[in-house]
Amino acid sequence: MSAADEGRSLGQLVSAATTELSALVHDEIALAKAEIRQDVKRGLVGGGAAVVAGVLLLFALPVLSFAAAYGIHNLGLGLAWSFLIVGGAFIVLALLFLAWAALKFRKIKKSEGPQRSIASAKETAAVLSKAKPHPRSTGQAGVAPSDAGHVTRSSV
Repeated sequence: MSAADEGRSLGQLVSAATTELSALVHDEIALAKAEIRQDVKRGLVGGGAAVVAGVLLLFALPVLSFAAAYGIHNLGLGLAWSFLIVGGAFIVLALLFLAWAALKFRKIKKSEGPQRSIASAKETAAVLSKAKPHPRSTGQAGVAPSDAGHVTRSSV
């Protein structure tokens, strides 16, 4: 017990401990929310990359592939080879975007997320569940320890 705590009553000490415990629980909840928000943001970025890959394949592939294939054909290659080259290029681009999306999704699985907050809250609960009141010495005036572990007044 510190010198500042010696002048405080048991009720004041319990009140201060309750206030501090409440603040700790609120801080743990805020930390968990922040970690979940970060994981959701990563998921949205990864999902956005996957959507970009899909949009590129759906809208740009037919138009650009015809234009590129005919451009390559004008260079002297056969029309079939021209279309094969263009199709392969778009597949490579799509695979690159999907690899980028997979990296973003993998970061979500690797991060500990709210597990750190949950573990910290469990540790706090374990410590608090093992905490027992300190027995009072019989040398205090008018106060005697009871066998239940709490303090009773012997004289009023």
